[in-house]
Amino acid sequence: MSLYEGAVKKPIMTSLCFLAVVIFGLFSLSKLPIDLYPDIDTNTIMVMTAYPGASASDIENNVTRPLENTLNAVSNLKHITSRSSENMSLITLEFEFGNDIDVLTNDVRDKLDMVSSQLPDDVENPIIFKFSTDMIPIVLLSVQAKESQSALYKILDDRVVNPLARIPGVGTVSISGAPQREIQVYCDPNKLEAYNLSIETISSIIGAENKNIPGGNFDIGSETYSLRVEGEFDDSRQLADVVVGTHNGANIFLRDVARIVDTVEERAQETYNNGVQGAMIVVQKQSGANSVEISRKVEEALPRLQKNLPSDVKLGVIVDTSDNILNTIDSLAETVMYALLFVVIVVFLFLGRWRATLIICITIPLSLIASFIYLAISGNTINIISLSSLSIAIGMVVDDAIVVLENVTTHIERGSDPKQAAVHGTNEVAISVIASTLTMIAVFFPLTMVSGMSGVLFKQLGWMMCAIMFISTVAALSLTPMLCSQLLRLQKKPSKMFKLFFTPIEKALDALDTWYAKMLNWAVRHRPIVIVGCIAFFIVSLLCAKGIGTEFFPAQDNARIAVQLELPIGTRKEIAQELSEKLTNQWMTKYKDIMKVCNYTVGQADSDNTWASMQDNGSHIISFNISLVDPGDRDITLEAVCDEMREDLKGYPEFSKAQVILGGSNTGMSAQASADFEVYGYDMTMTDSVAARLKRELLKVKGVTEVNISRSDYQPEYQVDFDREKLAMHGLNLATAGNYLRNRINGAVASKYREDGDEYDIKVRYAPEFRTSLESLENILIYNAQGQSIRVKDVGKVVERFAPPTIERKDRERIVTVSAVISGAPLGDVVAAGNKVIDKMDLPGEVTIQISGSYEDQQDSFRDLGTLGILIVILVFIVMAAQFESLTYPFIIMFSLPFAFSGVLMALFFTGSTLSVMSLLGGIMLIGIVVKNGIVLIDYITLCRERGMAVINSVVTSGKSRLRPVLMTTATTVLGMIPMAIGGGQGSEMWSPMAIAVIGGLTVSTVLTLVLIPTLYCVFAGTGIKNRRRKLRRQRELDVYFQDHKDEIIKK
Repeated sequence: MSLYEGAVKKPIMTSLCFLAVVIFGLFSLSKLPIDLYPDIDTNTIMVMTAYPGASASDIENNVTRPLENTLNAVSNLKHITSRSSENMSLITLEFEFGNDIDVLTNDVRDKLDMVSSQLPDDVENPIIFKFSTDMIPIVLLSVQAKESQSALYKILDDRVVNPLARIPGVGTVSISGAPQREIQVYCDPNKLEAYNLSIETISSIIGAENKNIPGGNFDIGSETYSLRVEGEFDDSRQLADVVVGTHNGANIFLRDVARIVDTVEERAQETYNNGVQGAMIVVQKQSGANSVEISRKVEEALPRLQKNLPSDVKLGVIVDTSDNILNTIDSLAETVMYALLFVVIVVFLFLGRWRATLIICITIPLSLIASFIYLAISGNTINIISLSSLSIAIGMVVDDAIVVLENVTTHIERGSDPKQAAVHGTNEVAISVIASTLTMIAVFFPLTMVSGMSGVLFKQLGWMMCAIMFISTVAALSLTPMLCSQLLRLQKKPSKMFKLFFTPIEKALDALDTWYAKMLNWAVRHRPIVIVGCIAFFIVSLLCAKGIGTEFFPAQDNARIAVQLELPIGTRKEIAQELSEKLTNQWMTKYKDIMKVCNYTVGQADSDNTWASMQDNGSHIISFNISLVDPGDRDITLEAVCDEMREDLKGYPEFSKAQVILGGSNTGMSAQASADFEVYGYDMTMTDSVAARLKRELLKVKGVTEVNISRSDYQPEYQVDFDREKLAMHGLNLATAGNYLRNRINGAVASKYREDGDEYDIKVRYAPEFRTSLESLENILIYNAQGQSIRVKDVGKVVERFAPPTIERKDRERIVTVSAVISGAPLGDVVAAGNKVIDKMDLPGEVTIQISGSYEDQQDSFRDLGTLGILIVILVFIVMAAQFESLTYPFIIMFSLPFAFSGVLMALFFTGSTLSVMSLLGGIMLIGIVVKNGIVLIDYITLCRERGMAVINSVVTSGKSRLRPVLMTTATTVLGMIPMAIGGGQGSEMWSPMAIAVIGGLTVSTVLTLVLIPTLYCVFAGTGIKNRRRKLRRQRELDVYFQDHKDEIIKK
């Protein structure tokens, strides 16, 4: 007993089985987390190595190079890049996607153990970071404060950071831009000298005075008591009364030689929100946590936290990544609903029966809901990919059900009993339904094998589609016949309303059938004209390809912009602050209707703030975080705002470097396209001049809005050159002399001051007015072991020098990257223009230029998808050949493929879209959809031939009878894609190219398939018949010859 017979005989069991699937599906849906992309396994590991006091070039030679040489042997390594800056070496290892990052991390750790003995003695142990998507902050909160500014760090730490960190799933919460409290002991060098004191003495005395010492236990009578000496300061003013020495028999107090200021640290980052000073709180999530859930909890906690804060401290949200995620998912869900609606309308118009339409309405959601079970089992999320697979699937899921339904309806109309009709009708088309599903699976299954960045996206798409197609086939072969047998009846006389509405539609469809039969009849008799016409059309469509640009992924509008500005190195923070304020006011007035938050940070970050130390920062660097209202609420696109901002920044010649980053980050899929030109070469002056020349030329290229050079300017610094001989004469060495300098300028931490469970540094150093000139540096006193003092200028001299701030390397060579940000022109065109520029340049022998960035990713993905396309075509051919047990039929059907691609090219050309990974994916999906139509046609033609019709007759008959199902399946797929192509919601930029490609390709290929495939069938069948006739004639001639010469042949 076959599947459909069983289903028709046991309707209750069948319906309950499917009901169980729906219940499971909906249960899974309620448990699925929501995210923007599928979980992307990271492919990057960072190795951070600190070497205090070393310059960039020391670090490059002594730390970075030995580490690079060893790490280069790690398996699956794609690129190794490094940055050597003062005190720090940062090496980034980029691996091929799809490897287990934990195994690689262990591999890296082993390699580091091997090399650690070869590094200089003072180098700290290398730290390994796995760079993952969890490092991207999910919420940035803004804090505005007025009077509470000085104590802001403590207020936020106690009342905001700790409660937020307790929310399940929140990883780290860090504060940036709120300076921490510090107690400064500002000494007067003249007084110190007069009393023969030094910073070191004072610092050790403060350390010794600020102590609690346990004195042990002792007994009094029958009790035991413990003894303690409580010496810690409980008020910072007590420091003033510490005795630091004696002079002529009188005590010298700390207040006599220094002033004590209870304040904040001297050089700290400052953050401003909408022009009001405050701070920024960065919330990062734990690995694998659900970002939407956490953002929601953080947002719910804000009003409660706000109540506990002083009245002048205001919390706000700068960026909440869940907004973008939810908006994107909502707009996609809306798309899916529209697609469903369109499909139902098409089915109703074509079939003209509400019962038949109801059957289709039951089967579509079923396959989609069942796919959630797959998501839950495989541990995936609801994201752009899984939802768009639903949208893509709607049109295809209907196909199987329509084919079955249409055939069963025909049988019922001929007067069969519904149950019989359901079994026989399904039986006729079962093989072609299964075959067409297999071709779809042959298309989507190879997608699960793509590697690289695009593989991350397509893996889930491939599996989802395979799951959905499988379920929909099972439903079409069991649920649909069962529902048909229960619901469909031979229609009695239709009502007047129905006649009024449906007669015109019926007439139109009949007229279409007749016209198509006529045209097909003509085409079959004029085969050469049809075939030549089609080939000509294909060639013309190829001309469109010239006008289509290429890019990797379309940039996405997530309503965020980041701006990185650099002033000349060494600019003071106050100047940077003034400029930022001017810019903020300018932008806040210019975009007052669309700008929600404009937040900026200036200054050098604290070394223990991990989030800030991974960003570029310094007193001359300004970083803006800007968030706009949602794309639906403004007329101007994000790209246009970025372009305008770049124009505004041209009015500020003070900035040595200005970067406007669309989407708030340079990496990831929503980033704006950029073409990166990597200049390799050891000699820095040479590569600098090549990079500068390249930048000048690239700015002239159409579509390039800004060009950034990765290497910063050389920074001026003062270096003290000590004379070792003179130092030795005074019984000193370089280390001691250097430390003395450091303690006076940077300060020595004497001890910790404790209050309310928090510790603050007590820093002893020269007062600010005694460290602002070179003269004061030269007059610093250094003491030797005997306590004799000597001035710096007597044992060395202070000179000004320039040093490179960071040295970047990639694949073990020095490199400087020139990246061109592109707006309004395809990536491929800009790269081509860039290559022309490079060819014209006269490069020195040791300098080479390579292209990387999104272009490199694009080429990789295109290559992968191209190979995939070929593989899929072969697979589909195999499936069809197996179904028809013939090699010519699949060959005929395959002829509709080139026209699908010409349709894609024309659609992209006329809508002005680019050829990106997404539109290529649309093209690959077409292979399956287009072939489906061909299978249905050829299948029916063979059926007619078996019933004994002549070739031309059977072609015309089957063409006429299959026209409606073919048009119906095409219309459902195309209409299912239209909301995707024209949707204006967030994230629509990603999907519209794919939908446009499918719509264009499908429309063109269906129209041509309906004419070309029957014509080609006739050509092949004609030659087949001729061959058979020729064989028969030969056979007959042989028989006649044998009869005539029978006697002679037998005798022999």
